[in-house]
Amino acid sequence: MNTTLFFIMEIMGTIAFSCSGAMVAIRKKLDFLGVIVLGVITAVGGGMFRDILIGNNPPELFRNPVYVCVAVVAAVFMFFIMQSRKLSQIFIQAKPYDTIMNLLDAIGLGAFTVVGVNAATNSPYNHYIFLTIFLGVITGVGGGLLRDMMVCEIPSILKEHIYACASLVGALLYVLSMYFDIPNIGIVVSAAVVIIIRVLSRYYDWNLPHGRIS
Repeated sequence: MNTTLFFIMEIMGTIAFSCSGAMVAIRKKLDFLGVIVLGVITAVGGGMFRDILIGNNPPELFRNPVYVCVAVVAAVFMFFIMQSRKLSQIFIQAKPYDTIMNLLDAIGLGAFTVVGVNAATNSPYNHYIFLTIFLGVITGVGGGLLRDMMVCEIPSILKEHIYACASLVGALLYVLSMYFDIPNIGIVVSAAVVIIIRVLSRYYDWNLPHGRIS
């Protein structure tokens, strides 16, 4: 059950993050290849960081290309969807764009945080709890970090709403669920909590305190 559930979550996260990357690329007026590249990088970037850190070389994206293929299809789908004049008019408006982006990021973040923790527990370094939690967070936020850097924006995790903190809470919950031997429940609950925190933080405009120069 776990294997199937994790595969489903990886596919969900891949589609969500690829679509978010493609949306950013389209808004930045990148060409067809640029949309695909940004979509794929957003979808697999976090997993690539994780695999490199634990010595899982070559990273999973090169050994099992299904995730890259899914990311390409999702990015191409978004590209052609946005060719509709009606949809593109909706897309360029700030509120619909932010709402859709937040939802996609929330789904991807929740799915990949859990997947990252699971990958850490199946590695030779699973006795390092801090590393396990860190790998969950970096898997969740890594793709979005690369996406923002590639289009010359300050990464979302550093400036808006509750992003990395939501991933951290989800990673901690999943680690606790394994400690209490209820990982199957923990998978769903942890991912759901991350998604809920992200959605609520956008709706209620929750932010961490910002640095100010007086």
